[in-house]
Amino acid sequence: MNTQSLKTIGASGQISLGKEYAGRPVIVEEIEEGVWFIKTAKIIPDSEMWMHEEPAKSKIDKAVKWAEKNKPAETNLEKLSGKIR
Repeated sequence: MNTQSLKTIGASGQISLGKEYAGRPVIVEEIEEGVWFIKTAKIIPDSEMWMHEEPAKSKIDKAVKWAEKNKPAETNLEKLSGKIR
């Protein structure tokens, strides 16, 4: 989708992209003076960043693939309790 529209930068330096984007974080990249590339973004909290970095990311991806192939089954609790005695 490639559309153009005319916007005016307000006195405080702001521009409105429309109510559908209200409150959304964006990345603004200045390609050259007066040319900006704006992309909507998702923000990952610092405390959760470890899940998106190695080695955790690979381990999580592997676990998700395993879970997709191995559907849950009911556990026999008597048999399981015998293993921990």
